Amino acid sequence: MAEKLNVCLLNDSFPPTIDGVANTVFNYASVIQKELGNAVVATPQYPDVTDNYDFEVVRYKSFDTTSIIGYRAGYPFETSAIREIQNKNIDIIHTHCPAMSTVLARTLREAVNVPIVFTYHTKFDIDIRKALKSNLLQEASIKAIVKNIEACDEVWVVSNGAGENLRSLGYKGDYIVMENGVDFPKGKADPVYAASIKEKLGIDDEIPVFLFVGRFMWYKGFKITLDAMKIIKNAGYKFHMVFVGDGSDAVDIKNYSEELGLAEECIFAGAIQDREELRAYYTMADMFLFPTSYDTNGIVVREAAACGLGSVLIKGSCAAEGITDRRNGYFIDENAESMAEAVEELLLNISLAHEIGENAMNEIYIPWEESVKKAYERYGKVIEKYRDPDYSRETTFTDDILNGIAGFCESLIKVKKFRETVTNGFIDKGIEKPKAIIIKGKTHLNKKVNLKHFKKGLNDKTDMIKKRIKVRNIAIKKKHTEIKEHLWQYVDRYL
Repeated sequence: MAEKLNVCLLNDSFPPTIDGVANTVFNYASVIQKELGNAVVATPQYPDVTDNYDFEVVRYKSFDTTSIIGYRAGYPFETSAIREIQNKNIDIIHTHCPAMSTVLARTLREAVNVPIVFTYHTKFDIDIRKALKSNLLQEASIKAIVKNIEACDEVWVVSNGAGENLRSLGYKGDYIVMENGVDFPKGKADPVYAASIKEKLGIDDEIPVFLFVGRFMWYKGFKITLDAMKIIKNAGYKFHMVFVGDGSDAVDIKNYSEELGLAEECIFAGAIQDREELRAYYTMADMFLFPTSYDTNGIVVREAAACGLGSVLIKGSCAAEGITDRRNGYFIDENAESMAEAVEELLLNISLAHEIGENAMNEIYIPWEESVKKAYERYGKVIEKYRDPDYSRETTFTDDILNGIAGFCESLIKVKKFRETVTNGFIDKGIEKPKAIIIKGKTHLNKKVNLKHFKKGLNDKTDMIKKRIKVRNIAIKKKHTEIKEHLWQYVDRYL
């Protein structure tokens, strides 16, 4: 493509958050900026973060939701951030998260009139069901997010399985498969460096090492792995199981490993941000264990392959797409017993594990340069289609709905401020005079104070204050209901 494009990349997570999608956005931006065009990343603010990259990063207001979903949620109506991105003369918007980032993408599309590409990376319905206990809220949230995705101009999925999952949630539009790559070079890390990692972790060279890298969430298959390791330990085998990463379930996972009596075998190395150090971890291991059906692509499987490390995967999972059992990967059923059988076979025949790893490096490795260049070429086709006078764009946000939702959010803020005013100001001021009377009465005992009369006055004043608060609460509730009704009218009309 001769024309250099200005690409706006959006995602709710980005470094310092470490996960597969954050890594994807970082590598898209890096490759585009270095080799293809210009990139700007828009992502929620994080405290005390300085962005020193070759590409621009626009941070917008955020809320701390890390304990629920593992990263901060952004506020997509911040006008200063929208204006800043508008000034970048962007040609296309590429959003990687179906929630706030895609709302921001649609807001930007109204402002700059360029197409949106959405990439479906993660089975977000699992995160929603984890965060929300109400079935009604779960289904409503999933429906709203699917509609959000359908409003994009083109939808990409990272695997065929990801597309099937999206369809199962009610998505009715088209999609194309656009695979992710990895930022590791092909080949093992420096063996001396890998050996130093083993030494740091206290790992004996003669004992096989199994590895996991990723977010610490139970749905990543931790229970399968830990239960399998308990079986293997009881069978008398020696091994080390190294876990790299962090997440909201980290404490529970570590506690569970100790309950199983695996404190000596399991090593929790924490999150590794240095990419060369992470390569050394992959290099020093004998097999990568990734028993999850949650991931739609499993970038870590390709990272492991880049370093000559094969993976144990759930048969039929998205992560197992493009993998051949016992050639460049090893398939198991989704249970601890099947994992234990695989680990036992590999312990008895460690050369099989190494052979699988070598084949994985030569057969399933995809560098980010190759992946992003393919995506960049597709950008050109999306822009061309969007600019076609006959192109019928998906229903988008209008000024009404943007103002409606933004107004709703602002109203909630005003309600909160009003409550603070009532609590801290109105009540205090209301009883300030009676308090002064009490003090004055105590100070000037020589002046006869009719306490009975005073108490009656104080009670009357308190009752009056309570009535005022009740009236205002009713007014707030009524206004709140009206706002919600208007909001959902907008949502029903435009989503």
